[in-house]
Amino acid sequence: MPLSVKEIAVELLGLPAKSRALLAEKLIESLDEKVDEGAKTLWIKEAKKRSRQIKNGSVRCKPAKEALKQARLKLK
Repeated sequence: MPLSVKEIAVELLGLPAKSRALLAEKLIESLDEKVDEGAKTLWIKEAKKRSRQIKNGSVRCKPAKEALKQARLKLK
């Protein structure tokens, strides 16, 4: 007998964070029927630009915990 979605969710939520993140990525990818190559190219270009900015010190990074805290405060 196949597992219900609720049973699958309970099982998967017990996985380590890295495994859940990989699974979430795969599930989101599966929702996209068609890949927009133009958007993909732009995101890669943006990621490379941001990486250069971090490496050359032109931007200051914050820990994710701090950035999320600030975002939540702004949303309230």
